[in-house]
Amino acid sequence: MHISNASAVWEKDLIHGKGIMKLGSGAFQGAYSYASRFEEGEGTNPEELIGAAHAGCFSMALAHDLAQAGYAPKRIETSAKVTLDKVNGGFNITHIDLITKAEVPGLQEKEFLKYAEDTKENCPVSQALKNVDIKLQAELVA
Repeated sequence: MHISNASAVWEKDLIHGKGIMKLGSGAFQGAYSYASRFEEGEGTNPEELIGAAHAGCFSMALAHDLAQAGYAPKRIETSAKVTLDKVNGGFNITHIDLITKAEVPGLQEKEFLKYAEDTKENCPVSQALKNVDIKLQAELVA
């Protein structure tokens, strides 16, 4: 079992406060604030980090699934758009759009789309986000 660590420090109230989020590995540290989360302010936010985690997990899982099926992916590029909406007086992550482009020699598009859709349903981050509407746009490129 592998355990990953991250931490966050927040100072002051929600509107006027600020914080720092850090990955336990030291690979990332980012400032966040009310403005970076709910407006267009500088810094990161939890949803952006969830999007990065989801895009990374999906890409790795798809590469694995394709390799297990005998295909050798050259490149998989995935982005995630995470939507934070006000719901019943609070905020929820309501929707994630995964957009992926993959270069996989010898794979036909119909079969690629099947693998991509299966990966969307089963990668560990998708599993953790089961209550979120996740849509996939997948493209096989030459």
